[in-house]
Amino acid sequence: MNIYENVAILNASLPDEEINGSISRIKDLIINAGGEVLLADMWGRRKLAYEIKKQNKGFYALLIFKAPPSTIKKLEEFYRVFDPVIKYMVIKLDPKQAKHLEKTEAAEAEQAPKEA
Repeated sequence: MNIYENVAILNASLPDEEINGSISRIKDLIINAGGEVLLADMWGRRKLAYEIKKQNKGFYALLIFKAPPSTIKKLEEFYRVFDPVIKYMVIKLDPKQAKHLEKTEAAEAEQAPKEA
């Protein structure tokens, strides 16, 4: 499985519940296609550099995930028909970036407080 980075810009005029539901649907699609979400970071509402689909603001969401290559095609097809997403980009991380990410995750797991 490869590691991918995905930035999705959602329509900022949607209520928070709908944005969270949309992001959950994206995560579910990745998991159901045999992937694993490693990081989900919500950057929040920001002004767009240029107008996209008559929108000046967008809600940015970053997802880093492991998945087989076939998942990317399913994800992109989903984005094309899913109205809340106004723009997206999925890139494959090169092996050096992937190793660095895995080391960072391992270090964070060690530093996490252990439950008694």
